[in-house]
Order: sequence, then C-alpha cells, then structure tokens
Amino acid sequence: MALPDGRRTGTITEGAGSPDWSVRAAVGRRLASSDEAEQKAEVLLRLLLDPHDTAVTQDTANALLRRDDTFGLRQVLLALDRATSECTADELAAAVHFPARTTDEGTDRLLARLRGLTADTDAGVRREALALLAEMAPEES
Repeated sequence: MALPDGRRTGTITEGAGSPDWSVRAAVGRRLASSDEAEQKAEVLLRLLLDPHDTAVTQDTANALLRRDDTFGLRQVLLALDRATSECTADELAAAVHFPARTTDEGTDRLLARLRGLTADTDAGVRREALALLAEMAPEES
C-alpha cells in the first residue's frame, strides 16, 4: 500500500500509529473499504477514537459508513459509545447524520440496521442504536 508520503507498506494497517494524522487517516479510509476490515476491527476502533486529530476520526467513520453495511455502522456506534472526547463524539455523530445518508431509501436502510443492532452483543452498541432510533424514529421508542 502506498501512503500519502509515497512510502510503500507491507500491510494495510502499517501507519495506523504514525505521528502524521494524514497517514493515520489514509490507513482508516483504506482499511475501512478493504476486505480485511472485519478482521482489523480493533485497529479501526483505535482510528475512530484517535486522540490527536478528529480528521482521522472523521475520515475513518465516513469510510466505514460508505460501506453501507451493518459492520461499518456497528464500528461507528461502538466508537461513539466509547468516545471520551466531546469532539470525537461530535465527529462520530455527525458522520452518522451526514445528509447524503438521509435520503428516504438511505434512512430506511439505516433504521433497519439500527433495529438489528439493538440486539447486538455489546451493550454500548445497543445503547447507541436505541438512542439513534429514539431520535430518528421516535414513534418506535
């Protein structure tokens, strides 16, 4: 994989701990859209909760949500539950509410995934899914 500075790396996750935010953000984008994403969930969570730059959080969250699947949404909800920084939590919440995902069809898919995640094995994911459902579909609460 080539990073923004032109270096080649041996694995898709190499660079996740780089001091350069743009390298970490590039790793998040690439990993989120890769076939390895589910096997590297912990690395993605670390990038979503990046303590140094919310651009890493934003890029990784947007890439995960562009997958348009339950895994990507689950990772973002897990990070939202575990976020200790208000700035990080705001970036994660903004990614979920991004207008491009709120077309009627997109909203229906999102609500269906949120309903499914209310039965997730992780209590934090369940909590965040329920909170979003209450906000987006109050008649279901």
